[in-house]
Amino acid sequence: MIDKNNSGDIHSDDVYNSIDDELSLEDISLLEDPSQETGIEGTSVIESEELSDINQNLPLYRLRLMYSKETFNAAWHQDNLMPGEKVLVNTRYGRDLAEVIGPICKRAGQLVQSVSRIERLATKEDINRAESNKVQEREAFRICRDKIEAHKLDMKLVSVHYLLEEAKILFFFTAENRVDFRELVKDLVSIFKTRIELRQIGVRDESRVLGGLGVCGRGFCCHSVSDKLKPVSIKMAKDQNLSLNSIKISGPCGRLLCCLAYEHIFYGEQRRQLPPEGSRISWDGSNWKVIEVNVVMDKIRLSSEDGRMTQLPGSSFEKIDGRWTVKS
Repeated sequence: MIDKNNSGDIHSDDVYNSIDDELSLEDISLLEDPSQETGIEGTSVIESEELSDINQNLPLYRLRLMYSKETFNAAWHQDNLMPGEKVLVNTRYGRDLAEVIGPICKRAGQLVQSVSRIERLATKEDINRAESNKVQEREAFRICRDKIEAHKLDMKLVSVHYLLEEAKILFFFTAENRVDFRELVKDLVSIFKTRIELRQIGVRDESRVLGGLGVCGRGFCCHSVSDKLKPVSIKMAKDQNLSLNSIKISGPCGRLLCCLAYEHIFYGEQRRQLPPEGSRISWDGSNWKVIEVNVVMDKIRLSSEDGRMTQLPGSSFEKIDGRWTVKS
C-alpha cells in the first residue's frame, strides 16, 4: 500500500498482491480459482487475550462492509442488534460503517480467530455523512480515472471509498501486471490533501464490490449472498455433468460460476450411492455397461453387449462385496 504519513512523505508497503492470470476461453483450466486468490481483508483481529472473553460472553454478529460487501464476525456487548442495522466497527483501514446481517448462534473454534469489535451503533449523523461521502467518491473516481489515463497506466479503477472516521481515501483497482503508480499517488495526494491508499484486487473481488446480475437473473452470489465462497474447480462442473463450454460455466468475472460449489456436496453424496459411468453389471442374463448417470433425475442408463439400451432408477442398484448389482 502507498500512504502519506504525517511528515508528508510517501512510503510504500507490499502493494503488489498476486495478480489473476489472463483468462482465455480456449483454456478451461484458467477459469479455476488460483490457490491464493487476491482479496480485500476488511477486519482487524482482536488481540488473543481478548478472544476467550468474546468466546464465552460477548454475542457475535455477522457484518457486511458497505463499500466492499465483505462479511466478517464482530462482537457486541448486547444481543439486541437486528438485521439491517448500521454499526460503527473497527476495520484494518479504520473505523467505518457496517451492516448487521444477523447474530451468530453456533460458535466454533475457527469462528473467533478473526473477530472485530463493534464500537457503537451508527447515528443518523453517521448515515448522513456516509451518504454525503458517496457524492465525493463519484468525483474522486472521475479524477483518479483521468489521472490514470494521463499517466497511461495499465490498470482499471474499480471503486473509491472515503472512510467514515479516518482521513483516508481507498482506491480499488485491478491490473494484469505490476503497476508503478507512485506518480499517480503524488497527484492524488496533491489534489485531495489526505492519505491515499491503493489496493489491487482480483476479478472475483471486482464482481463482489460492483455487483450485477448473473445468468440466472439474480444478483451475484459474492455480492448478495456471501463473499466467503469455496474455490470452484472444473471437477465440480464434471461431477454435475455440465458442458465444459467455458462461456456456459463461467460468470461475468471470467471465473467458474460460484453456484457450482453449492450442490457439489449433494452430487458427491449421491454419486457414492450410484454406480459410476463405465461400470460393468450382470443383469437379466446379459452384461451391461453404465453409460450415463443422471444424479438429479436419479436415473441410470445402460447398454448391453447386443446393443440394447435401458434406463433404471438409481434405487434399483446396490453394492455387494465391492461390485454393483441390480436388486432382485
